[in-house]
Amino acid sequence: MFIKQILANQVLLTGATAWLIAQLLKVILNYSMNRRLNLERFVGSGGMPSSHAAFIMALSTRVGLKEGWNSSLYGVTLGVALIVMYDAAGVRRAAGKQAKILNEIADEIFHHGELKQQKLKELVGHTPYEVIVGALLGILIALLLYYY
Repeated sequence: MFIKQILANQVLLTGATAWLIAQLLKVILNYSMNRRLNLERFVGSGGMPSSHAAFIMALSTRVGLKEGWNSSLYGVTLGVALIVMYDAAGVRRAAGKQAKILNEIADEIFHHGELKQQKLKELVGHTPYEVIVGALLGILIALLLYYY
């Protein structure tokens, strides 16, 4: 019974729709740039646009539209949204840069396949631009789903 209620939650569905569209856009943009279909971009983190930002801003915007812009719930969701977006463009992006440097060091030390070293995932964060585009996408999707 509670699963049926969750699946009928318009706020959650708005966020999920924004995430889905953002992930699809990553695949499409990646294909247009590399002329190669990479379905891994559909489930991977990082890249343009930020699906984290799209999801959380769609969620927050839909709560604001439903509950009111001065509601406590909107304040909480906006606060969480700002933390998620800061993390995506700050902490996780820094982790990706560090992974890239560590991969380069490992390549230097273990070159020619003498010792197998698993590469660290480099694409984990977002540029501020990717976060802003994701946030705007989320807001737009929330507005479209609310009014149409």
